Amino acid sequence: MLALAASGIDASLFFQQIENGITLGAVYALVALGYTLVYGIIELINFAHGDVFMWSTIVTLAVLERLGFSNLSTPLSGIALVGMLFLLLAVGMVTSATLNFTIERVAYRRLRKAPRLAPLIAAIAASFILVNVARIWRGTAQLAYPAIFPTDGVVIGDVRINYLNIFIVVLALGLMYALNRFIRTTRLGRAMRATAQDPEAASLMGVNINRTISTTFIVGGALAGAGGVIYSLLNQEAQVTTGFQLGLIAFTAAVLGGIGNIQGAVLGGFLIGLIQSLTVQYLPGGFQWSLAIVFVILVLILVLRPSGLLGQQVPDKV
Repeated sequence: MLALAASGIDASLFFQQIENGITLGAVYALVALGYTLVYGIIELINFAHGDVFMWSTIVTLAVLERLGFSNLSTPLSGIALVGMLFLLLAVGMVTSATLNFTIERVAYRRLRKAPRLAPLIAAIAASFILVNVARIWRGTAQLAYPAIFPTDGVVIGDVRINYLNIFIVVLALGLMYALNRFIRTTRLGRAMRATAQDPEAASLMGVNINRTISTTFIVGGALAGAGGVIYSLLNQEAQVTTGFQLGLIAFTAAVLGGIGNIQGAVLGGFLIGLIQSLTVQYLPGGFQWSLAIVFVILVLILVLRPSGLLGQQVPDKV
């Protein structure tokens, strides 16, 4: 605190931006996990993943509109809020998981033995299909997402932390912990790790490769769906172009932390959230420069450590 004061930086404002960065980073981390899970098993960059995230935002918005919450005058509270959050998370996660599973089954499965460029093109094609179908349905305008969460919060010193931000970080960390336990302790999790290390050996040991890969896409999609819901609650907006930018940032987070590494994706997500938040606050024209700063840091990391912060150099799969 004294060092910040000596440098002329408002300590309360600094820590407020740290809190904002952590909240934003939690969203990035959830989406980045989907990239890193898929890449860790089949070494595919699923460029449709950001648009899978986007679909959870517009579908849950449609649910809220259908239930009559589009003109909500006061936020929900108590049991009504808990029930609505559960409904939105369930719808968002199921929507994104179903889309991700369908994309893998239709577009990627038949291309596993093809040259690496073929599934990459299929991923880009899937992204365009998802975006254009969403545009036909919802248009390209920015849509208002109902503010169902109370704006109250807690104050620690001079820093205010909204209950929504606390919910977002707790939910994200809880899902990340659940994912870690799933991969480490369940039979499907062990199958995923075995497939990531050596698919042919895993198949010889009785692992159902198709089911394992499909499960990976389902889990990654569900995490992106949860990220879409909390992103919409945080920003109170939904737009069909959201998936491209946020997907790009989440992909950068996965590469920054070490793509294929779960802990690395989480670390990368939180780091990028913090970098963006501090850049917006302290750099002149920071909002316009925030993404550029993120990519400059990414380039420096990859030059000094090509495998990312927590990644390890491994031989290519054959």
